[in-house]
Amino acid sequence: MVLNDLLYTETHEWVRVEGDIATIGITDYAQHELGDIVYMEMPEVGDEVTKGVPFGSIEAVKAVEDINSPVSGEIVEINSILESSPETINQSAFEEGWIVKIKLSDSSELEELLKPEAYKEIIED
Repeated sequence: MVLNDLLYTETHEWVRVEGDIATIGITDYAQHELGDIVYMEMPEVGDEVTKGVPFGSIEAVKAVEDINSPVSGEIVEINSILESSPETINQSAFEEGWIVKIKLSDSSELEELLKPEAYKEIIED
């Protein structure tokens, strides 16, 4: 499933932008490939993140993967549900399973993200 109102990265993160806040998660495709998610390493509110640099990781039964920041800015909220129930991402990757909210420091970085059609092509290959 690829939602048409989001932007995406080649490393399977999604971005929902509302004003100067970007909500970040991993795609349905990514959670399916990882399998059952058992642990999340999360950043803290106030942390500065840089586009393309990991800010945390996801541990699943199959693998441990970095979560790369699709944008630069400051973490303004984390999804605390994931600390005790990381499997929420498996159940609701695009809604309840969001990971962090970032206050954008450079909104022009959004132009470098993938539109839904381009992301669909990547996962279909």
